[in-house]
Amino acid sequence: MKKITLEICAASVASCIAAQEGGADRIELCDNLLEGGTTPGYATILTAREKVRIALYPIIRPRGGDFLYDDIEFAIMKKDILLCKQAGCDGVVTGLLTADGKVDKERTRELVELAWPMGVTFHRAFDMTANAFEALEDVIDAGCERILTSGQKNTAPEGAQLLAELVKKADGRIIIMAGSGVRANNVAELAKTSSVTEFHTTAKTYIDSRMQYRNPDVSMGGIPGVPEYGIAVTQAEQVKLIRQEAESALNA
Repeated sequence: MKKITLEICAASVASCIAAQEGGADRIELCDNLLEGGTTPGYATILTAREKVRIALYPIIRPRGGDFLYDDIEFAIMKKDILLCKQAGCDGVVTGLLTADGKVDKERTRELVELAWPMGVTFHRAFDMTANAFEALEDVIDAGCERILTSGQKNTAPEGAQLLAELVKKADGRIIIMAGSGVRANNVAELAKTSSVTEFHTTAKTYIDSRMQYRNPDVSMGGIPGVPEYGIAVTQAEQVKLIRQEAESALNA
């Protein structure tokens, strides 16, 4: 039976625990999902490492916005990688670009070497590059073990054609992992059309806050579609279902 690798993007220790309970293979640990993920606090990383046995890859991203970092930000990234190594993490997730939309290959290689023996995933900064196939070769040359990508579309199902082309072009030299918009209701078709065998998803839902008093005159977030008193948490049952759907499709 063909197996997939399922990575859960978790924004809390509770989500890490749910990911493991649901049968995930790996966790990308993030903060600030609404900004695309930033580096979590060190206490969160340490606690997650204490609570879960599966592979743990914190994201190394000092801020939201673009992926063009100055010297201070790059120094922060290096320090965060060393902290992850000290915490016993299995790998890290990062991505750096140049101003003209190419992979910052030299700095990426420096972070890969610093992270060793941890693994390094190059995240969806890849989707913001000007040429996906040039970026593929640059990430391979930098020494990363996988690329997280939506096929340079807003969601992986939309980018399935490019994902399939990337898998073919990579030819086993690097893993192509599909992420963004991966759900139980589309992962089977994505598995068939993209040729990827690694999938990345939050498998989350919003849990209603336990707050009894809710001030009707103040909004702390103000983001359309995001419940003011909702807490995003990975659901173990969704993790199980996504795996089942993808593996059923691969073995049909």
